Amino acid sequence: MTAGRWNHNIHFHPLIVNAMPRDCGRALDVGCGEGMLTRCLAREAEEVIGIDLHEPSLALARQNPRENLEYLKADFLSHRFEPGSFDFIASVASLHHMPLEQALERSAELLRPGGTLCHVGLARSTRLIDLACEGLGFFAHRWHRYVLGKGLWEHSAPIVWPPPDTYASVKRSSGTILRGSRFRRHVLFRFSLTWTKPVG
Repeated sequence: MTAGRWNHNIHFHPLIVNAMPRDCGRALDVGCGEGMLTRCLAREAEEVIGIDLHEPSLALARQNPRENLEYLKADFLSHRFEPGSFDFIASVASLHHMPLEQALERSAELLRPGGTLCHVGLARSTRLIDLACEGLGFFAHRWHRYVLGKGLWEHSAPIVWPPPDTYASVKRSSGTILRGSRFRRHVLFRFSLTWTKPVG
C-alpha cells in the first residue's frame, strides 16, 4: 500500500513488521494516520486496530478496508482497551504527540505478557553524537530522495515540532519503564524502541 510513496516514516515500516511476533493475534497501530503501516500489519496479524484522533486521516485510511482491520477515532491514552489485550503494539512518529512516560506505561499495560512493542519516533538532538547522526541523515536523505529517486511523500497528519523529548531522555525513560528494552538511534532522524513484556 506504500507503492510510489517514501518518507522517513515509511522507511521504517519493514523494521516494525519484522519485530512482530510470529502468529500474531491482535496488533495495535498507535497514531495510525492514513493507515499505511496498519495495512502492513494486517497482512501478518489476525486482527489489527489503528487508533488516531485525526478524522481526515482516518477517512483516508478507511478507503482501503480489510476484513481484519478496524480504525478507531480515539485517544490511545484513555480509550477503554482491556489491559494485556494486544500481542503487538507499534507506532511511527506518534510518541512525541503524547507525554512520553505516560505513553510508554500505557503501551506496557496494554501488551500481553510475552507480547512485543516497536515504536519508531522523533526526538531532539542535544549531544555531539546526535548532531553527527543528523549530519549523516542529511546525506542519507539526499541519497534516497535524489540518487535512488524515491521522492518525498507528505502525509496529511498534524505535525508537532520540535519534539519535546531529547534522544537521551527517551533512552533514559524507556530504560526505566520498559526494563530490558532496546533503544537504537537511526540515521534518518528517527529512533526505534523495541521491548518484549516479561512473562510472569
